[in-house]
Amino acid sequence: MEAKSKDRLDINSDNNTPDGPSATLPRTLGVISATAVLVGTTIGSGIFRSPASIATRIPNEPLFLIMWVIGGLFTLCGALTYAELSSVLPQTGGVYVYLREGFGRLPAFLFGWSQLTILRASALGAIATVFSEYLIRLLETNSPEGFASALLSVGIDRAGAVHYLAAISIVVIAVLNVVGVNISAALQNTTATAKFIALILLVLASFVIGGRLPAPEALQNLGPAGTTTVTSFGLALISVLWVYDGWADLTFVSGEVKRPERNLPFALIAGTAIVIGVYLLTNLAYLHLLDINQIGHSKLVAADTAFRVVGGTGVTLVSLAVMISAFGTLNGSMLTGSRIFFAMSDDGLFFKKIAAVHPKFKTPHVAISLAAVLAVIFVMVRSFEQLADTFVLGIWPFYAGGVAAVYTLRKKRPDIVRPYKALGYPVTPALFLLAATFLVGNAVIDDVRNLISWMSGRSHVEGAGGTLLVFAVIATGIPAYWIWQATHQRKSAKS
Repeated sequence: MEAKSKDRLDINSDNNTPDGPSATLPRTLGVISATAVLVGTTIGSGIFRSPASIATRIPNEPLFLIMWVIGGLFTLCGALTYAELSSVLPQTGGVYVYLREGFGRLPAFLFGWSQLTILRASALGAIATVFSEYLIRLLETNSPEGFASALLSVGIDRAGAVHYLAAISIVVIAVLNVVGVNISAALQNTTATAKFIALILLVLASFVIGGRLPAPEALQNLGPAGTTTVTSFGLALISVLWVYDGWADLTFVSGEVKRPERNLPFALIAGTAIVIGVYLLTNLAYLHLLDINQIGHSKLVAADTAFRVVGGTGVTLVSLAVMISAFGTLNGSMLTGSRIFFAMSDDGLFFKKIAAVHPKFKTPHVAISLAAVLAVIFVMVRSFEQLADTFVLGIWPFYAGGVAAVYTLRKKRPDIVRPYKALGYPVTPALFLLAATFLVGNAVIDDVRNLISWMSGRSHVEGAGGTLLVFAVIATGIPAYWIWQATHQRKSAKS
């Protein structure tokens, strides 16, 4: 067992077909593409939509900005830790591999099970929903009568159109990812560049040109803002971390990155730093033209900010930018997330067919198709808020487990070569674990409080019990693992 573990960890990065789950996926992603995957997957729909819910929970401008800094620092702590793990374990699956090597097969299976049942579908669905919403906003702005007539002709309302267009975008992205990783990487490079330029232009226009026009009518004559509590601060952190999410997705395609011992740490750290800088500048631009109360009432805060600069033309341009951004993020999430199912299957913890590689395109086409089907189902029945909150609450315990693996691996395997060591160890990983504990603990306590209040008839809180349901679904992976292991052992005994 020790020799097997050593073989898995001591990977020759110059070999494009190393031992382990990534052996059948070629290393085609360079450092620029790897960084673009992280930036493009992270900077997506959240920065254009989530500031409203954050400002509602933290209606104080200094605290609002401090929250973005805190979220960025915690994310950077995770990226610095994963930079070490990715240099030691540059295999397809990322967090799945870290959990397996650090704590065993059950935690790794639970991560994959959660991705399969709720997490990846929730992420893809949330991103696709924002793409669809801004596409509809663009159509309504430029051809309101034509768009209304089109909806009537097919017998669906606006809300239904959001779901259907989101589902179609998921299918399109899945096809592009099946055709080839180089195509999806090229799309990622292009959209990452486009969204980066669009945000920088919005920031520059906000400060250089300023607010030439008053805020949209819907953001005028608002009532007084609320107050901030410890609970609301914690819930706001969920929304912030949704916006920052994507930094760990690069590790899922570690097996397809060239020279992983060098390129993975660089891409993780540089990409995360770029994202933090862009987010802080963007929020400063929002606050420059809108007050905190207006941001809290603006679901399309980027469009409303652009409206103050150049009016309706700004709304159109920003809508296009958001669509490009969300489409690129959707592509990045599909590109990286499907590799988790591939790694599980190739590791003997899921159906072998899921690990099938397309004979022509050399991509895990079955895993991609599975992720797409589940995402389409989720996006047809759930709202953006439900999808985003479900993903963050479900994924962060596993992010924390992956970070904690750096401690166990340093203790269990002090002899392995570490091309990069986490900056600030052991404090850096500890800060990330502290953030994860606060995030999950606060959400669970708040959900239990809301559920008790609802069951006692004192008040009705929409979504009460949702957090507990997420963890209940994850827990179903434990008997699923036992059943899978027993079935697998019986089949092995017969053969």
